[in-house]
Amino acid sequence: MIHTIACFGEAEKGDFHKAYFCNNLAQLSQYLGEPPSADSKGLMLAIQALLFQADVIFFRVHEEGFSSHDYFKGLDFLENKKVTPQLSAICLPGVGSYEIIEATTPLCSTYHSFLILTEQDLYDYLTDRPSQK
Repeated sequence: MIHTIACFGEAEKGDFHKAYFCNNLAQLSQYLGEPPSADSKGLMLAIQALLFQADVIFFRVHEEGFSSHDYFKGLDFLENKKVTPQLSAICLPGVGSYEIIEATTPLCSTYHSFLILTEQDLYDYLTDRPSQK
């Protein structure tokens, strides 16, 4: 069984609001190039997924963690199960936004997939939550 992982992140080239399907490192490099900064984690997670022989759907965002519009466009694309019938995980490095993570949760439930965040993202999510009254 081939696993498919959706990753969101910054890249030096490629269109925004477009899904890039990659099943090897050459395709990832051809479509997206290099990460624009050392702080960018999206492409690095995509490389790790490919090295573990998973397919990758990559969504380029303007700024990791902050370009809400880019994330929501990618999530809208993933809602179409005809395009992506299997999805093992969704990687949102740099995203601690309560709004984005909450929008991702139903997709993870639909696909029975994992949500991959960093420790800092989890902390930001937990502290960004609206207060319970």
